[in-house]
Amino acid sequence: MIVVSSSQKKLRVFAASALLLALVAVAGCLAALHGSTRGLIVETADIEGIPATIYRRSDVIHAPVVVVAHGFAGSQQMMQPLAATLGRSGYVVVTFDFAGHGRNAAPLLGGLKSLETSTRRLLQDVGAVVAFARAFPEGDGRVALVGHSMASELVVQYAMENKGVDAVVALSLFGRAVTADNPRNLIVIDGAWEPAFLRDSARRIVAEVAGSEPRERETYGDFAQGDARRYVYAAGAEHIGVIYSKEGIEAARDWLNAAFGRTDSAPADRRGAWIGGLCLAIVALLRALSPVLPRLADQRPPARRPLVLFAILLAAAVLTPVALAFVPTDFLPILLGDYLAAHFALYGVLLWLGLWFTRDRGAAEFGGVRPAVVATGLAAGVVVIVAFGLPLDAYVTSFWPTGLRPLLIPVEFAAVLATFSAEARLSRGAGAPRFALVGCKLMFLVSLAAAIALSPQRLFFLIIVTPVVAVLFVLFGLIDRWCARRTNAPLVGALATSLLLAWAISTTFPLVG
Repeated sequence: MIVVSSSQKKLRVFAASALLLALVAVAGCLAALHGSTRGLIVETADIEGIPATIYRRSDVIHAPVVVVAHGFAGSQQMMQPLAATLGRSGYVVVTFDFAGHGRNAAPLLGGLKSLETSTRRLLQDVGAVVAFARAFPEGDGRVALVGHSMASELVVQYAMENKGVDAVVALSLFGRAVTADNPRNLIVIDGAWEPAFLRDSARRIVAEVAGSEPRERETYGDFAQGDARRYVYAAGAEHIGVIYSKEGIEAARDWLNAAFGRTDSAPADRRGAWIGGLCLAIVALLRALSPVLPRLADQRPPARRPLVLFAILLAAAVLTPVALAFVPTDFLPILLGDYLAAHFALYGVLLWLGLWFTRDRGAAEFGGVRPAVVATGLAAGVVVIVAFGLPLDAYVTSFWPTGLRPLLIPVEFAAVLATFSAEARLSRGAGAPRFALVGCKLMFLVSLAAAIALSPQRLFFLIIVTPVVAVLFVLFGLIDRWCARRTNAPLVGALATSLLLAWAISTTFPLVG
């Protein structure tokens, strides 16, 4: 007969309560996100092979059409906050996936090797969607363009080269080619936390019309003449956050209303808070489920000494970017995903070489590369992918592999695992220094920053995703910790988080031809 103590009963009640609360929180956030398009007709369309979505109210007839374009490594789901707000404000809104992005099966020809070719291909996509928008039955023939980051440059260039675009909303725009009257009626919206050169660019663009130092949020020029200009810094927002910023969304809505002489202003979509709450709720749910992991080893392996740990990390962080600066890395048909695979692979190999040279041959202590360890790690990874993947794909960005993307996951997985498994061995042993895994992740980010500094033209777009990578590393650290504590096999967490990151890279970075 098994006797359960009162303390054990309390722990079980606490665990069950935590699981229930996490499930309720997940359900509540999902319900709120699902309701964010309530009152709108949401339809999908195929525009010459371009996946698109149309948002409109059922009572809207003969309204301006707004084409909303996503940025680099994004997809049309990222632009839902703007699409939903503008749709509820009486516009017909069309979002779409650029070539090589999201669920668009067409590769992005040219990539970064031939920017002229890739830009021309992306502009063709804008042109096809604009033509669709002009002919949309509920539209009135007038068109505005909204673009974020990479797409801000594209919509500006398209509007400058093609007459008939009535207004442009550019989020995070460089705008080197913008003139005083071209494109028509332009507002530039930056996050207040974005780099200074972006914010300076916004002021410069408006100054060409203002004739002096312009003031934020003040309109210069004339909408009727087409040279209206304004710039806005959305408080508390960075490069990605500007898409979800209440101030940024309201500024875009109000600008289009002024350009088209409209007054219908629906409240700004606030799904950013619900997405953040959902991610926290999923993390809490995963924590509540972690006790189901089996105990795979009697004790954790001993950790490396702090000085040895630092020396190994420093060597890998310095040697990896220097070596790859002189080596072609375009061996996969995925833009920048190929470089990330090379960086993870070489960095991981150097870490393991450091372990070998410091006489660390404790494969058995590592939990052993046994079927049970591998199966548990991969199963945990699948659970995490499903838990995050379903809501992210619906409300944040494309997260399910299509076309060639499933073939890329094993390659990215092997590369990431080289680094994450070595970091687990270095930092997850018994007696490991506090924040050892945090130090490992920070050193990898330092290595990646050094790589960008050595090859800025080739790796510039990695600057954009670095904050996202940092957030993911926090999540990985939590999952890794829970797996290591429960199983005593550090490889379990490394396998789970490697699969998650490989999946994310393979499904988000652009496919190139």
